[in-house]
Amino acid sequence: MHNVQALRTTNPHLLFYMLLIFQFYDVVPAFEPDFLYPLENLTVAQGRDATFTCVVNNLGGYRVSGDLTTARVAWIKADTKAILAIHEHVITNNARLSVTHNDFNTWTLNIRGVKREDRGLYMCQVNTDPMKMQTAFLEVVIPPDIVSEETSGDMMVPEGGSAKLICKARGQPKPRVVWRREDGGAIVARTGPNNKIERVTSVEGETLTLTKVTRSEMGAYLCIAANGVPPSVSKRMMLHVHFHPLIQVRNQLVGTPINTDVTLQCHVEASPKAINYWTRESGEMIITNDKYHMTEISNSYYSVQMKLVIRRFHKSDLGGYKCISKNSIGDAEGNIRLYEVEIPEREVAGETEQNSEENSELEERLYNGFQGPFNENEQNILPLNVSSTCTLSKFHRLYPALLILLQLY
Repeated sequence: MHNVQALRTTNPHLLFYMLLIFQFYDVVPAFEPDFLYPLENLTVAQGRDATFTCVVNNLGGYRVSGDLTTARVAWIKADTKAILAIHEHVITNNARLSVTHNDFNTWTLNIRGVKREDRGLYMCQVNTDPMKMQTAFLEVVIPPDIVSEETSGDMMVPEGGSAKLICKARGQPKPRVVWRREDGGAIVARTGPNNKIERVTSVEGETLTLTKVTRSEMGAYLCIAANGVPPSVSKRMMLHVHFHPLIQVRNQLVGTPINTDVTLQCHVEASPKAINYWTRESGEMIITNDKYHMTEISNSYYSVQMKLVIRRFHKSDLGGYKCISKNSIGDAEGNIRLYEVEIPEREVAGETEQNSEENSELEERLYNGFQGPFNENEQNILPLNVSSTCTLSKFHRLYPALLILLQLY
């Protein structure tokens, strides 16, 4: 009651000035809010967390003129104009978003498990008059991924035909696609109006076109997608080139002595994989047993080496042999003729007689005493190295003669 009476008795002019001063301090503070640091752009891999930090000075106690409300910080997705949060309250219906305030001058917007759709421009705004704001961009990078439904699989083409391999990749930024051969071989690129052949180790682009394909181009091709965001990815595609079997026989005439093992060989190229077998000239098919042993050694995707081993060669094995290859496109055969090689026995007997005569001469000269070299090319020390030309038994028989020689010297 006394306070009311005091206000009534107060000078009306003084009361007016007091109200004016109070209103001035409520509406216009000494300093307006201002951003201390710029909002920084972010680059975040998909699935990681992103945090924007907005530092505002002089915000506390500042009231917006006109409605006397306290100024606040708001977060807005600028490209969609969606309000995400105001002060410490999330407005949007997104459980991955949260905001924090350190009770001083720092506000943060947290995005947990960033997705592709989170990419865009974000705004930190203070509702002053006029409004103050700063923006930053969130770049969401995504590792490359190959789109299976739009990418080629294994492919078959006839020799001389064309093949078109496609590899579609997605990611952020857009991946770069490079083609290579799995075995490190060259890719045959035909360019220009004259189809000039150029051999390269890699080809860039989502499409690899091969024309006038040859069997040497058969094999596995890799499309590798990379965009600087690990890991890179690749897909393997097998190119099958089909053609008629081809057989090459290096030795069409093979000779061997009786009772020895002999090997016949044929080089086969075929695709798709062929059935390979051996026959006699009469058409009788050869099977693996104690007499015959057959093997195949693979040299590449389309070539094998056929081998037939004939054990203990006999006169009944003389004649022609065929290596045959058949696939779904056609067949081919190679012919080999086997003959006997005789060992000349006379030469062997002559060598034996000559060796016997030389040994007899040596024994006689040793018993009669050494008389110098046996011929102009022999050395005087030859008789002492008898173990190199005589058997051990002969050496024992010649031992007395050696003792005589030692006594003479």
